[in-house]
Amino acid sequence: MPSPSPSLFPSFNSSVTSSVTSSVTPSRPVDPVPARPTTPEGWWRHLCWLEDHRIALVGDLPHDRVRAAAQLDEWVAAGVTHIVDLRGEHSDEAFVAERAPGITYCWLGTHDDGTAQDADWFTTGVTAILEALSHPGARVVVHCHMGVNRAPSMGFAALLALGLDPVRALDTIRSARPIAAVLYAEDAVRWWTEIRTPTETATALRAVRDWHRANPCDVRWIISRIRRAEWDD
Repeated sequence: MPSPSPSLFPSFNSSVTSSVTSSVTPSRPVDPVPARPTTPEGWWRHLCWLEDHRIALVGDLPHDRVRAAAQLDEWVAAGVTHIVDLRGEHSDEAFVAERAPGITYCWLGTHDDGTAQDADWFTTGVTAILEALSHPGARVVVHCHMGVNRAPSMGFAALLALGLDPVRALDTIRSARPIAAVLYAEDAVRWWTEIRTPTETATALRAVRDWHRANPCDVRWIISRIRRAEWDD
């Protein structure tokens, strides 16, 4: 409905009307439309390397052992020397030990229910990643089930420990893996800043929240597309 004209309110003189108009708070900018990456199922088990950090984010091995063996062989061919598995619901440690005994396997299973991740989980995971990277030529796969939240969040924590600021770390992850939602990034920031610089926690959290607001992805849609591919797994 059109706004009423100021002339309809004769008790308001022009100076008062001008004052009231100028004090109106501008409307909040419209949030960006959540991104829908092309073929999320194609990214599911695609190794996504984080710049020059020798860390790859990816989903898990297929349940079918023939296909799992083929994918694991691809990881070995790509130079993967360490696996950090973050799934609380499953582990391929025995399978990897049999098929690729040269790979060091670290299982740090956790939930993916949207509640906070424990600080000790980040400490143990980042320690495992940095220990692996201390060996020349080592390359680390960090994975969960779909590679949407848990693995990207641990990768984010590792990039913080490697010296990247939160925004650059998030940009690095999203550029490498468009389906990464990094749901637990705020937990990672709390973990890292409280270890190093507790006074910067609020600033870092604000930066992460602003980044998520400016770079949303349609997580439900992404997961639904991967679920469809999962039926054939």
